[in-house]
Amino acid sequence: MSGMLLSIYQRVILRNAFWVLAILLALVGWLGSYIPTLQLDASADALVLEGDESLAYYRDISKRYGSEDFLLVTYQPQADLFAPEQLQTLGELRDRLAGLPNVSNVTSILDVPLLESPRVSLSQVTAGEIPTLRTPGIDMEMVREELATSPIYKSLLTSTDGSTTAIQVNIQRDERYYELLNQRDALRAKAAAETISADEQATLDDLEKTFADYTAEAHERQAKLVALARDIVKDYRGDATVFLGGVPMIAVDMIAFVKSDLRVFGAGILLFIVVLLTVIFRSLRWVLIPLSTCVLNVVFMLGLLSFLDWRLTVISANFVALLLIITLSVTIHLVVRYREYSAAQPDADQFSLVSQTTAIMAMPCLYTTLTTLVAFASLVVSGIRPVIDFGWMMTIGVVSALVLTFIVMPCAMMLMKRRNEKGSSDDSAAFTRYFAVATERFGRTVVVVSTGLLLLSVWGITQLKVENRFIDYFHDTTEIYQGMETIDAELGGTIPLDIILDLPKKDPVAEKAVNSGGDDFDDFSNDFANDFADDFGGDFGDAGAAQSEWFTVAGLQRIQSVHDYVDGLPETGKVLSLSTFYELMQIIMGNVDDLQLALAQRSLPESISSILIDPYMSAEVDQVRISVRVKETSRTLNRNQLLIDIEDHLVNELGFAPEQVHLTGMLVLYNNMLQSLFTSQIMTLSAVFVAILAMFMVLFRSLSLALIALAPNLLAAGAVLGGMGLAGIPLDMMTITIAAITVGIGVDNTIHYVHRFKQEFPTDRNYLATMYRCHASIGKAMYYTSSIIIFGFSILALSNFTPSIYFGLLTGLAMLAALLGAMLLLPKLLLVVKPLGPEIALEKAAEKNV
Repeated sequence: MSGMLLSIYQRVILRNAFWVLAILLALVGWLGSYIPTLQLDASADALVLEGDESLAYYRDISKRYGSEDFLLVTYQPQADLFAPEQLQTLGELRDRLAGLPNVSNVTSILDVPLLESPRVSLSQVTAGEIPTLRTPGIDMEMVREELATSPIYKSLLTSTDGSTTAIQVNIQRDERYYELLNQRDALRAKAAAETISADEQATLDDLEKTFADYTAEAHERQAKLVALARDIVKDYRGDATVFLGGVPMIAVDMIAFVKSDLRVFGAGILLFIVVLLTVIFRSLRWVLIPLSTCVLNVVFMLGLLSFLDWRLTVISANFVALLLIITLSVTIHLVVRYREYSAAQPDADQFSLVSQTTAIMAMPCLYTTLTTLVAFASLVVSGIRPVIDFGWMMTIGVVSALVLTFIVMPCAMMLMKRRNEKGSSDDSAAFTRYFAVATERFGRTVVVVSTGLLLLSVWGITQLKVENRFIDYFHDTTEIYQGMETIDAELGGTIPLDIILDLPKKDPVAEKAVNSGGDDFDDFSNDFANDFADDFGGDFGDAGAAQSEWFTVAGLQRIQSVHDYVDGLPETGKVLSLSTFYELMQIIMGNVDDLQLALAQRSLPESISSILIDPYMSAEVDQVRISVRVKETSRTLNRNQLLIDIEDHLVNELGFAPEQVHLTGMLVLYNNMLQSLFTSQIMTLSAVFVAILAMFMVLFRSLSLALIALAPNLLAAGAVLGGMGLAGIPLDMMTITIAAITVGIGVDNTIHYVHRFKQEFPTDRNYLATMYRCHASIGKAMYYTSSIIIFGFSILALSNFTPSIYFGLLTGLAMLAALLGAMLLLPKLLLVVKPLGPEIALEKAAEKNV
């Protein structure tokens, strides 16, 4: 700290310690009052890339085909599913679910039309005389056979063995949500293109808050709906195995897991910090002061986020734990240095000791904060909104950790009486000395092992993958895991994928020629339609009206070729399309021609059309949709390769033009996000290391010293990323942040060690002696903070949320690698390279001191 800044700091902060603390506590208390309003966001934005063009297309398709969110209840009774008492129980369950708020309709085996129990005629279909399972006298064995073999219902509403059924609870589409979403996204696009006006920017700012508030309200409604459904389902678990599933439930439960982790593990890490500080310092004041500083910073940041209406997500769930650790790291370094000065200067007053401590520690702490900022700032370019927000949150959090620590701790120490400290005579110093001994005696081995680990890490990084099973995010005892497993195994898969096919652009000349000869055909089709109506009843209107080319024998056969190909893939489950309608028409009518298809389409009652046609064809744009459910539990699932293979087969094998084929759905959006992780994060780590190297050069004023300080951090980052590759742990939205955290926190050790080494070296200009002194002083602080980080984050291994488990264990592994690198590899490189110039022998140093 420069002389002028130190003088201002002493006059303003240290000399007015009481009032400074009082004002700070009032500010923190005011912000803390906003914490009860802190909200968690579980919107779909957490799973997609910001600005992904596929997202806009996905929303258009969802609106066009009327897609709704739904809950899925799987019901597997111990007795025969089709026994009268079981069907009565199922009906009761179905009716109670239908009575839930915001439910548009419920689909079960009790409601769907049965076309082959026995086989119905076209006249029955057109008259709406189609039996259901509730129809008196229905042949139950035929129903059982139809549900198991029907192209519509098999592996959708019942399992192939007939033991399990599903009840789909459709939730009303929230048009207000999509209206706000579209308005916001349109203005965001203008802002990104820098074509937004001042009024539009103001509107966007208002929309951001309005949309965030409405999303929170919608989530509360959804959480209430899931809770009510869960209460209903519980009542039926005595004589049946019943699971609740669906995207809404997953979103609600993920937020519940995050809240639990924030509450339980935040408190657990705090308790662990108390225990370790007590063991390390054996002094109540050195437990209370660091702990109070950590808690104040957490309250300050959470209050600030609440005040700014900045919401936590699944990604930022560990924000509190990280903030505690980063703040604690700075406080421990101050405590250790203060105790050293106090032990070395028994006659110095408290003001002098606190001033010396803050003055000497300001520079290394500032640079550790700056390097941590650089690491977390790398997350801002991810393109994934929750990761971007997490990066900004941590950036602000580490700044507040530095500022609050240099205010709260010195002021608290100024208000306490000075007492004698053990300083470097602390017994725990003997342990850090072992690292120095190991470096001196086995230095060559340290370098060889480190080089081998680095090479192994590089190879492990090449094995990194982004493919992961979403089901593995949850423990196998959770309802999410068990429900998804049942749906995948028995009821046709969980992840939606839509294949959209457009008609090729028409040749205007050919189209004119076709239309010019249409009058005779129209007359014939109208005559045929009138005869058809006389025989079967009904009014078909203008049967000669324009008919989509998809709804012809040739068009349906092309759709069927796609349907059959996708249905044959091992990763796919249930596939539905117009091919299903075509297959049923062949069952009812035998071989059909184009005219019969057109007449059948117009004659179908709404109850059939809404199931067989409307979800799979949009006549307005001559477009069809093939709905695919992919098995999330499949061990062979590779989302990216699956999408590539499907598109390649449709274009190169089935002859569709590339512009005709579009793949969309949550599978595509999630895959886009995963694929971006390599380019947005792994590649940016090199830029982070270049930036940190530049900062090292400014701090240490030596290229060789900067490169030496960078080496342990390369090893730590390589260890965690390479370890993930070797262990087969995939990159996802949470594990990708570990590399940044490793660099951000791990670099602190090397900065503190090298800074202290530079201060100690001029004493005798002997590298070996300086190393021993550094291990006995700054080495203790490094060891303390790293130990707390390693064991503190290991507590997350008890979570039910797998990403939190990985986060805790991998962060602990990374910090262990960073500690070993800083205590073994770093000093060995200093001894070998001698970046501070030539040394003198110990004997000459002793003579010089005499």
